[in-house]
Amino acid sequence: MSRLPSDSLAYALLQAARIHLAVLGGQSLAEGQLDRVETGARPAVQDLVYGSLRRYGRGDFLLGRLLVQPLAVEEIRCLLLVALYRLETRPEVAHTVVDQAVRAAGELAGGRFRALVNGVLRNYLRREAELLAALAADALASSQHPAWWLAELQGAYAEDWPAIIAAGNAPPPMALRVNSRRGSRAEYLERLTAEDIAAVPLGEAGVTLARPMPVERLPGFAAGLVSVQDPGAQRAAELLDPAPGSRVLDACAAPGGKTAHLLERADVDLLALDLKPARCRRVSANLQRLGLEATVLAADCTRPQTWWDGQPFDAVLADAPCTASGVVRRHPDAKWLRRAEDIASFAAAQARILDALWPLLRPGGKLLYATCSLFPAENGGQIARFLARQPQARRRHEEQLLPNAEHDGFYYCLLEKLR
Repeated sequence: MSRLPSDSLAYALLQAARIHLAVLGGQSLAEGQLDRVETGARPAVQDLVYGSLRRYGRGDFLLGRLLVQPLAVEEIRCLLLVALYRLETRPEVAHTVVDQAVRAAGELAGGRFRALVNGVLRNYLRREAELLAALAADALASSQHPAWWLAELQGAYAEDWPAIIAAGNAPPPMALRVNSRRGSRAEYLERLTAEDIAAVPLGEAGVTLARPMPVERLPGFAAGLVSVQDPGAQRAAELLDPAPGSRVLDACAAPGGKTAHLLERADVDLLALDLKPARCRRVSANLQRLGLEATVLAADCTRPQTWWDGQPFDAVLADAPCTASGVVRRHPDAKWLRRAEDIASFAAAQARILDALWPLLRPGGKLLYATCSLFPAENGGQIARFLARQPQARRRHEEQLLPNAEHDGFYYCLLEKLR
């Protein structure tokens, strides 16, 4: 247990350093580390964790110049990375940041590194201009992406990769999807205006907020008026567009945003699958909040013999697991958890999903293959290989969304099974 007050910056720095260390050790932010932080401190800790992970390549470069020799205690190194992020983003409170980082260091490794933390951070402040000039001259450190990741983007997007990198290093916009079953977007925008929340419409049912805020502060969130969903993710339901009365399969459904959007747009008979029971419970909870109904089942979509009743589907959504290379500003841990060889591993798993789901689709039916990846092997390359295996498949629509100020990066390919 920490002896630091939970409302102090020292507490937030300490907790952020521990979560940062867990990510570098292989744990995803989705594993609930923030849930173990005191409730009132979570927004500050989340900002420190996500911000320092987005800038990890930058912080790692700076520490390489500030430390005489590598640190043996990784918790202290992560504390320094988090503190450097706060110093860069809040220079007006530099003295407080240094003081609170030293206090946080007192909770780690028996307090032996307080003087080191103080010295490193003060050295950064003295040498800031010199260090930032050196950083700007280092292309890899400036990119704040792993070298292999940067090479993949440069190879696939010769002209667009700088903009992709810039988008991946920026905080994401907060976008909502209005539940058309419970009101119109125009009505919801009026409600936001009445509560002095600036927002603009985007896409078919989307709303983008000028500033992010906790969902608890969103008018009507608990009552199911809106969901948080990136406009790029909202394209899935729009592209699949099942007709009312259709039998629909969402094969990799958690956390349920695309499932809910499909149900908001049309009355369909929908089966939502996910591999883990806990994730299925989250899908069910989201549907309940929105006043929607579907059959939710914990099952492996690649083993239909264990769950399929033999009745073909009119439409299938295959939102396949991927490297998440298109959503790293929202999931900055992905850049540092993934390895180059993971692309081939994900591509193999995606192929198994496509091959397992295709026979479940009726002739004339539609399958939408979706990823939140930018890497061609998971996207266009995946579909090219699938079409070579399946002569009855026809590509009806394909789009690669690159991350920008409006949306994250997604790939979609709508396939039709010939009659």
